[in-house]
Amino acid sequence: QVQLVESGGGLVQPGGSLRLSCTASGFTLDYYRIGWFRQAPGKEREGISCISSSASRTLYAESVKGRFTISRDNAKNTVYLQMNSLRPEDTGVYHCAAHRGDYISNYCGRAPSEYNYWGQGTQVTVSS
Repeated sequence: QVQLVESGGGLVQPGGSLRLSCTASGFTLDYYRIGWFRQAPGKEREGISCISSSASRTLYAESVKGRFTISRDNAKNTVYLQMNSLRPEDTGVYHCAAHRGDYISNYCGRAPSEYNYWGQGTQVTVSS
């Protein structure tokens, strides 16, 4: 059974940090590009970051650039999102998503439509 499980969310004060994990089961991530998405209340799902299957290309939304870092550890079948200098507007449910390519690629995109496997999400709340 193909499954993505997010973890690491929680309540944090403004300026704090969290590290989210996205762990795959039922398949290996080697050929998959991975995206992180944020769903805030009343807003559309936003592509926050992505990483190519080669790990050589990463993209970030302008709202998180310089504060968030995406990385992957294929040996652990896990992708991470390190979030620093968190702001109240970072609050939302964070989902990871995966799409398998036919070969190891330098491409990734932040559009939800590009991904076909999704995790259930982890809640991040930034509040004092």
